[in-house]
Amino acid sequence: MSLESLSFSQLPAYVGDLDVTCDYTARRLTCSCDPAEVKMSSSNTKFSAVTGSARKIRDNAADWHNLMVRWDKLNNEGFQFATNIVNKRNSQKDHQPLDDFPSASVSQSFPSAVQQQTAGAAELQDECSKLQAVVDQMVVIVAKMEHLMAIQQGVQHLEEFQFGPEGRTLPLCQSWRTKEFEESSRVLLAAFSQELKLKQMILQELAHTTVSDLHMIYLSCWLHQPFIPAQTRLTLEALLLETGHRPL
Repeated sequence: MSLESLSFSQLPAYVGDLDVTCDYTARRLTCSCDPAEVKMSSSNTKFSAVTGSARKIRDNAADWHNLMVRWDKLNNEGFQFATNIVNKRNSQKDHQPLDDFPSASVSQSFPSAVQQQTAGAAELQDECSKLQAVVDQMVVIVAKMEHLMAIQQGVQHLEEFQFGPEGRTLPLCQSWRTKEFEESSRVLLAAFSQELKLKQMILQELAHTTVSDLHMIYLSCWLHQPFIPAQTRLTLEALLLETGHRPL
């Protein structure tokens, strides 16, 4: 997969310069919602006895919240590993290749050069493995999101079977009809599916790239998550409000 194939015209304007040694904590993404898992509180006790489709939709909303919180934690971890990869790659580039020296000169003047190069390659591989583990966990999260979407579609089909093509006319929770819950889930799934593809491309290319500017673009894309805009967070908040997980 190439960089050009990912439609970088869709990326926001702020994807640009990024210092590889930037302060990670200062630049990290923060979730707009409470990082704790959604739990029952006095503001949503009136929904505690709901059953049927409303209960399933409400449980799905809590699952969406928890999966997105987990994703954000993984994104922060992955950015640190990606930064380490770039720093180690640049460090390797700063050292003159052994091929530039005669073999006798290497053995006499640089007795530990081979060991240092081998150690650097091992450290780089270790960071790549850590980033791979992060992306693998993101794949699992998106698979769970697809399952939530399938459940929501099942609820929608059931409503259409019971009440006709237009579905239920009365709102299930606050004001939304079943179709609006499905549309919200579709928006969330599409955003995270696209972002996962970007993460997978960065994983494949980051350690093999020698151009510093391209390193900056990759790190910016990982950190800022251009396919998960602020509107995605608002969609989640609207879903939590509608299902009673957030007080009105």
